[in-house]
Amino acid sequence: MEHFFTIIGGMGTLATETYIHQLNLRTPAHSDQEYLNYILVNHATVPDRTNYILDHSQPSPLQPLLADFRQQASLGPDFFTLPCNTAHYFYEQLKQVTDIPILHMPREAVAWIGDNLKAVKRVGLISTEGTRADHIYDDEIMAAGYDLILPDEKIQEQTNQLIYAGVKEKNHVDRQLYHEILRQMFEEKGCEAVVLGCTELSLAQDREPYLEHPVVDSQSILVDKTIDLALRARAGEKI
Repeated sequence: MEHFFTIIGGMGTLATETYIHQLNLRTPAHSDQEYLNYILVNHATVPDRTNYILDHSQPSPLQPLLADFRQQASLGPDFFTLPCNTAHYFYEQLKQVTDIPILHMPREAVAWIGDNLKAVKRVGLISTEGTRADHIYDDEIMAAGYDLILPDEKIQEQTNQLIYAGVKEKNHVDRQLYHEILRQMFEEKGCEAVVLGCTELSLAQDREPYLEHPVVDSQSILVDKTIDLALRARAGEKI
């Protein structure tokens, strides 16, 4: 297979399914042959990223992820995508096992703000506690010159409930809860844009979109970047 990319997914599976659905939906294709070539590694048994980041005595996701990247690199994809925000904690270590480009979802999301929301200064973040603890978004947001606004304990607990008790456990998005989380970030915390720093939150945005204020959907941005790179690689451009 020529000109394909590899998706290291399954963290979680339902969020990866949303990524794939949007990827196929947005690809400018009018026949079978115009869709993109890709390999999906749905590695659902990778240990929980947040559990490990918060407590290093828990099973580490790193070795399974390194094995996935080494295995897939041997097949020669044009690039990799990693549609799990929290897994980007290991990004630098994953880069060490391959010279093939790996898209950095948090970095792409923050760059999107600069390109599309030029008047924004106060950027909020909702995510897993693991992503909060590893600062992968904090560093990118502040390095770009934005004021970072984080949720308080109540909003974080609500976000955890939405992600784990709702999407991961029941494949259910509580629309009222999701919209209330964002309402609080915008109206009570004074955010001008809010980054969805978890792919389960991207799934919530896909199913129950919040349209009152600017939501920066990291997975949606990754979809668009994936399509752009894949089409450029297919056309023979260097990426």
